[in-house]
Formats: sequence, structure tokens, C-alpha cells
Amino acid sequence: MKIGITCYPLIGGSGILATALGSELARRGHEVHFFSSSKPVRLDTSQPRVFFHEVVVNEYSLFRYPDYTLPLAVKMARVAREERLDIFHVHYAVPHATAAYLAVQMLGGRASGAPKIVTTLHGTDTTLLGQDPSYREAIEHALSESEAITTVSESLRVETLSTFNLKRPVEVIANFFIPSAVLREATEVRRELGVSLDDFLVVHTSNVRPPKRIDLLLRVFAAAQTSRSMRLLILAGGSFSAHASLLCDLNLQDHVIVKENVLEVEEYLAAADAGLYTSESESFGLSILETLFHAKPVVAFRVGGIPEVVIDARSGFLHPFGEIEPMAASLQKLADAPALAKRMGEEGRRDAEMRFSADRIVPRYEALYERPGSL
Repeated sequence: MKIGITCYPLIGGSGILATALGSELARRGHEVHFFSSSKPVRLDTSQPRVFFHEVVVNEYSLFRYPDYTLPLAVKMARVAREERLDIFHVHYAVPHATAAYLAVQMLGGRASGAPKIVTTLHGTDTTLLGQDPSYREAIEHALSESEAITTVSESLRVETLSTFNLKRPVEVIANFFIPSAVLREATEVRRELGVSLDDFLVVHTSNVRPPKRIDLLLRVFAAAQTSRSMRLLILAGGSFSAHASLLCDLNLQDHVIVKENVLEVEEYLAAADAGLYTSESESFGLSILETLFHAKPVVAFRVGGIPEVVIDARSGFLHPFGEIEPMAASLQKLADAPALAKRMGEEGRRDAEMRFSADRIVPRYEALYERPGSL
């Protein structure tokens, strides 16, 4: 098939998933065309059957704010016409499903054989924009014009159905992850970080935006008391400057390592002992899944789709949101019992490989594209 994928290019779960999906579809023989304002950070355009179409956004004095939706729709329509695309698979309703709908109309509508629209929701469309009256009706319209709608977790599916008035069913197709080969030994990575082999290294990877609650992350780590030396490695997909003052207030400067704008996180995950995540909302938790794939137990709040990824007391420990002391106690437990941490990490990896591998998830998207009834 010929599939057009539209996503945000920045570091974030939706862009990472969309890129991985497109790459895996191309590996399986499909032709994949990516649309975005810049090349997605993990997209390898040297792959066979992978193409990238940059959407140029011009700024006109007539407009107070630059418009992205219309240039995106024009680019999607043009490429669909020239390349005879079968599917528009858009990640996020705003603005991508809206642009796909406009592109289909430019091509003459559904009856003309224009690409079918599949919309995958990753969270913000429902949890943030869906609560805003300025966006809700536009999102509902975009979803109603999609031939299929998917969410990355059952939690998000339920919330989507309670937020929007949809007549079309919403299907859950979870995120997946394909581990890359780790080229550096853990000892080398820890040496680079200034972390000894005896230290218990806790890792956190995210875009460090407000919903990730970095304030709680630091407070949980500060509250963990153990005789073993502990270090926290934060792999930030953006600037950490907003949290620097709290780092000083908690006197953690010598115990926390921050690396900003890290694209390749896997060698650091492989060198860690456990993962710590304190989001207040999380539709799935792709960073958590990456951590599990590297056999590291996870301590996290029981919010959103996280309980669908982490099995409490087996691959990690989950706690009600905001309970700092119990979270810290779970972190201490793992630090004080290396054998337990290793056993839970291995259990998490086995479970992740069984439930969230590309071989399990990607065929579900292929089946969705080809399903006569839904499309």
C-alpha cells in the first residue's frame, strides 16, 4: 500500500511512534510518505520506500499567527494525487486530521477514490484540547470524517468516548518499541556520567513539560533514603532550566545528572538500574515502555494508560498520584535489593516483548488499513 503519515517532528511519544510505524511499514514492503514541518527526529530517509515531504509555513503580515493547517492540506493533496496514496494515517486530530479532511475534499471527496483517513489519538487531543470549547467541535468533526479512529490505550479510548460525541467505534492499538543495538558497554556509559558501578542509577526520560511533573520527580528522589549511593539521570527532550532552582532547593546538585536534548537514549537506559516517572497524566507512556524493554523496573504513578504497560509488583511499582513517600519507599526497596530489581526488570522485558513488539502491533495497523468494513 501507499501510506501518508502526518505527525509532529519533535521529541515526543506521538512522533516517535509514527516514525517507528512508518519505518516498519516500509520494511514490510509498503511505500510511506511522511508530512511534517521538519524531518522527524528519528526518521531515517535513507531507508527504501520512505519519503519525506516538508511543509513550508510562510509568514504573512496579513496573519497575526502563521497558519500550518492549510499548507499541510495542500501538500498532502498534491502528494496524494501524484503518488496515488491509499491511506492518510494522521497522528493527532489537530491539525493533522483536519488537514487530511481538507486534502480529501481538494481531491474530490471520498467518492473520487481519495485516500482513506485513519486518525490515531495520543492524548492531548482528548485530555487538553477536547476540554476547550474552542476546539471540541473541530476535533469531533475531524474524527467524524475519519474512516477509522485508534487510541494508544484503553484508558485514552474511554476518555475519548466520554469527551466527544462519536458515532464511529474507537479501537485500541497500543504503542510498540523496537530496541536498537546498544553500542557502548554500561561501564563506559557510567564512567562518562561519573557514576560508579556501586551506585544505584535511576533514569528518567521525557520532554520535561509540565504534565511530566519534574517537581515531583525531584521530590521523590530526594525523599528516598538508603545506605546505598543513588544518582538520578534525567534525559530531557528540552530545556531543564525551569527546574534548576528546585534542584538547588532540595540540595540535589551532586546527585542529579541532566542531559538535555538527547535523541539516542537507549545506551543510558541500558546502563541504569531502574526508571522513575511521575507524570500527572499519561495516555500510554512510551518512555516507560522503552525502559522496560531494557530490563529496568519502573516506579511510577498509577495514572492514565501506565497500568496497561507496567504490571504492579511484577515489572515495577505503581502508586496513586502525588504520594511521594510511598514512591520513595519503592525506589529504596529496589536500591536495597539488587536481585529484586534485576528480577523485576527481566520480568518487565519479557512482558514488554510479548505484548508490545513490532511483530505484534504493526500487523494490526496493516489489518486496519485493509479492513473492508472500517475503511
